Amino acid sequence: MICLKQRAERVALMLVLSAATALTVLPETRTARANGSVWLPSPFGSTPSESALTGGIALLRATGSQMIRVPRSEFSMGSTSAEIIDSTVLCEHEPLAATCDERSFADELSQHRVRLSAFFLDRREVSVAEYAACVRIGRCKALPYDRGARRFERARFPVTLVTWDEASTFCAARGARLPTEAEFERAARGPSGRRFPWGQLANDRLANHGRLGLDVTDDADGFAELAPVGSFIPGRTPDGFLDLAGNAAEWVRDRYATQYSDMSVTDPEGPDAANATSARGARW
Repeated sequence: MICLKQRAERVALMLVLSAATALTVLPETRTARANGSVWLPSPFGSTPSESALTGGIALLRATGSQMIRVPRSEFSMGSTSAEIIDSTVLCEHEPLAATCDERSFADELSQHRVRLSAFFLDRREVSVAEYAACVRIGRCKALPYDRGARRFERARFPVTLVTWDEASTFCAARGARLPTEAEFERAARGPSGRRFPWGQLANDRLANHGRLGLDVTDDADGFAELAPVGSFIPGRTPDGFLDLAGNAAEWVRDRYATQYSDMSVTDPEGPDAANATSARGARW
């Protein structure tokens, strides 16, 4: 899960988690770093009603997730026919290669130009510990780890088993929202439009990738299932984002449609209900 905040180009912020709702504008922080990153304080326990839950005891909290600024930019979203073929060839090297065909990737068509306003995005995935803090103050719903998934309930793991609504609620509790699919793709591709966050070539050592096979685990990358957030530093984007490929899937704000429009767009929010399915988009 990743969250996002935005404001006008000259004074605004944007952050991203794996999902959100209405956008809240924050005052400009004085802790912006030279590389465009910024630390935002944790919002949990900061209101009078939330403080009352502690019985008046002051809580010492760590700083919130580090945000990285993506400047106003334009990029090519989606894939070309040649990239669809390349993806199919990569898929055919997996154990269940027989299930791979170009139709599996056809919803990445058509490639089109997208212009985006500047935003700040979470540098890494939201952790189990960060989501648990939201549960403790009563603003987020407890997750069903007790239904056979206790192995995923580790503080530094990315939070999983989260519905789109629950991810949106978490982001809103932080004064944020889920990123749109376009915002997520721009962050993952970097300013030069890479095919992968780390470059143009596939590399199974730069992300917690898994494989397409009958065995549900694959420890070739060092982790049989989930990896702690931020484990693959060499796989970061040019802007410094981590885990935007592999590990946990990330919710985005958009409704899901089977194909993109080929029109050039500015700050797209995805298809409306009349032109989309009932599902929400996710990126992995």
